[in-house]
Amino acid sequence: MNIMTSMQKTFSWWISVWILCISPAFLTSCEKTGLTEEEVAAALREALKVGTDTAVARLHKTDGYFGDPLVKILLPPEAQTAVSVVENLIPGLPDQLVLKINRAAENAAIEAKPIFFEAITSLTIQDAFAILNGPQNAATQYLREKTSYQLFNAFQPKIQQSLESVGAQQLWTEFTTAYNSLPLVPPIPDNLASYSTQKALDGLFLYIEKQEAKIRTDASARVTDLLRRVFG
Repeated sequence: MNIMTSMQKTFSWWISVWILCISPAFLTSCEKTGLTEEEVAAALREALKVGTDTAVARLHKTDGYFGDPLVKILLPPEAQTAVSVVENLIPGLPDQLVLKINRAAENAAIEAKPIFFEAITSLTIQDAFAILNGPQNAATQYLREKTSYQLFNAFQPKIQQSLESVGAQQLWTEFTTAYNSLPLVPPIPDNLASYSTQKALDGLFLYIEKQEAKIRTDASARVTDLLRRVFG
């Protein structure tokens, strides 16, 4: 890297920091409280940690998913006709499938913590600037971008194992194979674990987004001194 390129990058970095500190929403934090750019970034890391810990704790418990209508995982919408047929053949199986899917998601939720932690600790001042000046769910968007692939790979094996342990995935695969072979019917996803994993992650990010909104707008959600200093 030549000297001119290095100087340009350094200049751009300091411009980003300066803009962060003069942005209207955070002028008070930077000027009146004397916070440095690193303290502002640290506050964003704390906000992300509080948000993710709260969301994981909410879902990683009995009925975290199953008992919450906002995130309860149902069978695929396109499978509802097929579900009625299965219910006639094997009464109670659809309800048992739904319960097992949600229990698996509740069990898997704890897998998110180390993945979120890695993404949070790697947050830079540029990331912090983008989050602070972005939309109300900017932090959630950051986590989605940084962690979705890893989370899917961490969740799916647990959900797959749970479904297989009761024979649910095998039954579902057998049924969907037969159903999908019928003419003129919309296909049903045969990989129940993949579908369930994505729905579980959607629920997790829903509550992270809700927690982010609280930290931005509700003083009682700013549970550390640094959060109170930065967010007012």
